[in-house]
Amino acid sequence: MPPTVVAVIPARGGSKGVPAKNLAAVGGVPLIARAVHECRAARLVTDVVVSTDDAGIAAAARGAGAVVVRRPGDLAGDTATSEAAVLHAMDAYEAEQGSTVDAVLLVQCTSPFLVRADIDGVAAAVVEGGADSALTVAPFHGFVWRDPEPETAGTDGGFGVNHDKSVRPRRQDRPQDLLETGAAYAMDAAGFRTSGHRFFGRTELVRTDPARVLEIDDPHDLHRARALAPLLDAAPGGHGGTPARPGSLPTLDDVDAVVMDFDGTQTDDRVLIDADGRETVAVHRGDGLGIAALRKAELKLLILSTETNPVVAARARKLRVPVLHGIDRKDLALKQWCEETGTAPERVLYVGNDVNDLPCFGLVGWPVAVAGAHDVVRGAARAVTATPGGGGALREIAAWLLGPSL
Repeated sequence: MPPTVVAVIPARGGSKGVPAKNLAAVGGVPLIARAVHECRAARLVTDVVVSTDDAGIAAAARGAGAVVVRRPGDLAGDTATSEAAVLHAMDAYEAEQGSTVDAVLLVQCTSPFLVRADIDGVAAAVVEGGADSALTVAPFHGFVWRDPEPETAGTDGGFGVNHDKSVRPRRQDRPQDLLETGAAYAMDAAGFRTSGHRFFGRTELVRTDPARVLEIDDPHDLHRARALAPLLDAAPGGHGGTPARPGSLPTLDDVDAVVMDFDGTQTDDRVLIDADGRETVAVHRGDGLGIAALRKAELKLLILSTETNPVVAARARKLRVPVLHGIDRKDLALKQWCEETGTAPERVLYVGNDVNDLPCFGLVGWPVAVAGAHDVVRGAARAVTATPGGGGALREIAAWLLGPSL
């Protein structure tokens, strides 16, 4: 059984340097949602928990697919530690889920350019590499100086912290310093409970791209993040779940796989029940044509449904599409399918209609809602069809991808 790895994002509402900081948008997406999306997309993360005392942050976190733990007032003040918030969130999660957390991650949403590879890096160091704790670091080549303490101040003035000021070696001749990024930490859960601190035992250093290191502490940091977002989000390894410009639609160059919900997406969400309790649904022939064209274009296809109704399997056989149904956690099933098929999640188009599709939206590069989907789902989507579920929405998506060749 794979280990239970829970990412905890502490996000209190009382920021003073940047009011409502955790809801500030970077690249058009609130900071809290950016962090949740990347955690959800990480290979090793089982669940994402946001610890907050703020109703607005809680709503945004839920919309992005996170579990929300209400943080008590004594853990939400300026002097409360992140460790205390994480321990409280672990306890609440285990009590609600009835399961034990094996490893816990502390992820800071104020690092807007943290990516899933970094999250998986610290998680893997603990659950696969045997480390007790891990953190993201970046190469650092600066000369650090410090003012003398007043009681020891002499005529020499400032002094070097990581260098002797009388020696000026070339960068390649200096030992490599590493800067703690403040973005992601991982801890063995049992050891974390015992130590109460994020660094204990063997601590693994996980190197990340220094270009992505930015912590938002003041308005100037936020301005820089917004200026950098168009460059860094579009770069390889950037935020795959970040919504695109309104009105942009995917093409075959953007997508390797199409994963489809069933009820409300391939049907109009109604079920007809006869006197013997047998259920029937209506589907659209145009969807069958579109799916056949996608299969001919050699895209990977999957039907993913929580329903156990045999009609789902029957429709999948008719379409000649693999199916996973009767699934309680669609996001975990999707993550495992991507890993087994060698599919990059950022190149998956997932189409759904209701709130149980939101965790999958956070995993993929192209979350798509059908017309008539729940308001929250349409708001989280990167694109929305003009056609409702059961009315040819999949045929429309096939036309986006294949263009005139359809």
